[in-house]
Amino acid sequence: MNNHADTVPFHARDEEELLTLDDVAEILMASPNTVRWWRQQGTGPDFFKIGRRLYTTVGDLRAFIRKQRLATQPVIDRPKVV
Repeated sequence: MNNHADTVPFHARDEEELLTLDDVAEILMASPNTVRWWRQQGTGPDFFKIGRRLYTTVGDLRAFIRKQRLATQPVIDRPKVV
């Protein structure tokens, strides 16, 4: 990550800040190859190209994390059977 990323925690970063694929891998504690695989499968955060480099934004990564967190929770709890 760049020097700015080392001093500002993820939760305090600007929504429009650009992140590289390696930055995303570090934040998610996954290997860069895993993040590349998610991208190829269409299951990872949204990336876009500037020149030859891939980027996403902090806001897009937060949305991805939120989507993953909510996917593990039911929208409506099932009624308890007595």
